[in-house]
Amino acid sequence: MRFSSSIVSNLSRPRVFKDPRLFQITALGSFLIFGILQLGWHHELTRLGALIVLTLGFQLIAIHLFKLPKDAWKSGLISALGLCLLFHTSELWIIVFASAVAIFSKYLIRWKGKHLFNPANIGIVLPMMLTNEAWVSPGQWGSEAMLAFFFLSAASMVLMKVGRIDTSLTFLITLFILEYMRSVLYLEWGIDVVFHKMMNGSILLFAFFMITDPRTTPNTQKGRILWAALIALASFLLTSVFYLHTAPIWALFLSAPVSALINHLYGGRDFTWKTLSLSSNKSKQ
Repeated sequence: MRFSSSIVSNLSRPRVFKDPRLFQITALGSFLIFGILQLGWHHELTRLGALIVLTLGFQLIAIHLFKLPKDAWKSGLISALGLCLLFHTSELWIIVFASAVAIFSKYLIRWKGKHLFNPANIGIVLPMMLTNEAWVSPGQWGSEAMLAFFFLSAASMVLMKVGRIDTSLTFLITLFILEYMRSVLYLEWGIDVVFHKMMNGSILLFAFFMITDPRTTPNTQKGRILWAALIALASFLLTSVFYLHTAPIWALFLSAPVSALINHLYGGRDFTWKTLSLSSNKSKQ
């Protein structure tokens, strides 16, 4: 089954969400508000505020230093919200470090003009790797069915506008099959165990808003499907063999260079937000 790009180009988009990043900001911001109001994150407002202010501040510095388009702040805000939703620390200097890494890695760690690592992902991984004061809490979202529906509905609307829904579905389907084979067929547990793992809010957030970053995913659909399957396999092995509860975060970090290799093998046109905007305008003419 092939996910047709023509479907994407023909979707109507409200004028306020002409740039898909604005919709993504709205969706991630809604998740953050949900966490504050419903999940008790109100006691972490200092951490959340610091992450947003510092990440946006570093993005504005990068805009000046690297002569970037002024609307690059949107990408910076997406990275900031991603850090807010997954990254935890009680140390201000680590917040500064994570925010700086998330932004400047885009411009300092590049391959053939394209940044190699997902900004929020590397902003999470390096502090966890280099300090003992940073962590991710996969269970903070719970596994409520309504929360899962909320994630899936909003995320699908975002992804269909940048043509990366194939990446999410491949990751989730591959991971589900692997978990089913282990839990149900091998360990003879109930299938509800598999659904409990898959309906975790952090998994869905990762699948729909992190591995689908169009600037770091492979350029071709075939490449994205292969890459997403490899990330799912790595996540499964890190969880099942090494019992790493933050496995998808590490799997994406380790798989980032593979995306560049896949682009080398399969080619394809590099994604840019400017190109997407232009193609959107042409489709309306």
